[in-house]
Amino acid sequence: MICYVTGFRLTLPACIWDCLEVTEKTTKKPTGKSGESSAKRATAKKPSSSKSTRKPRKSTKKTQPSRWSKIWRWLRWPVRIFGALLAINVLAALFYLVINPRMTPYMISETHRLGQLDHAWVRMDEIAPVMARSAVAAEDANFCNHWGFDTDAIRDALSGGARRGGSTISQQVVKNVYLWQGRSWLRKGLEAMLTPMVELIWSKERILEVYLNVAEFDEGVFGVEAAAVHYFGVNARDLSARQAARLTTVLPDPKGRSASQPGNWQRQRASSVAGGADLIRADGRADCFAP
Repeated sequence: MICYVTGFRLTLPACIWDCLEVTEKTTKKPTGKSGESSAKRATAKKPSSSKSTRKPRKSTKKTQPSRWSKIWRWLRWPVRIFGALLAINVLAALFYLVINPRMTPYMISETHRLGQLDHAWVRMDEIAPVMARSAVAAEDANFCNHWGFDTDAIRDALSGGARRGGSTISQQVVKNVYLWQGRSWLRKGLEAMLTPMVELIWSKERILEVYLNVAEFDEGVFGVEAAAVHYFGVNARDLSARQAARLTTVLPDPKGRSASQPGNWQRQRASSVAGGADLIRADGRADCFAP
């Protein structure tokens, strides 16, 4: 058998071999530059999902607190406690500005101990002016000139040359009305906080009125009205200068002294108090409370 290909005569085996080579060349896929560029274009057109879906990374660097924030962090609770105590002091002072403290913590304890007390509240205009002046002359001669604390009296008390303690009438009112008896740093601290507030909110006349109505003059006898009746059988408005001066001598030690039966020291002290009452009236140191 003879096969003719492109004008040549070939034998059958050679013809078949040549045909197979031609067929293989025609069916083989192109692998040239055109194929590579097509693949690159397909790859380039495909969008990258990693860049579009990636979230921005959060900064791991911690913000350093400022200097003032550190200071406030340390002072926050002390400031809050101070503010709460200040609010309590204001409310306490306002409460007794218009309401008469008929009973004090000490009076309550004495009621439980004794069973009953001798006490009657009177207004300032129901108290003899000489009694008010005598109390100030005996306990706090500079009452009208200070704001709760008498530095001169405190210095004299610390040096041991004072006849009385360094506490002013304002401090004694705070102790008697709001606090408790006895000596402790806690009580002194609370007293020091409350006294300026009472001085700021109350008038001097109101402070002295409360003082004369809650002071102890004998065991179970509280207030100048009950004391005047107890010792002299008169009302507080009718006290004489001598009687008023004697009443003031028992204030430092009401359970150990008597205004109706004074000792020699009390008589001398009463005479000094009477002179002091006249003096503060003359020099104006009684103008803040007495007519």
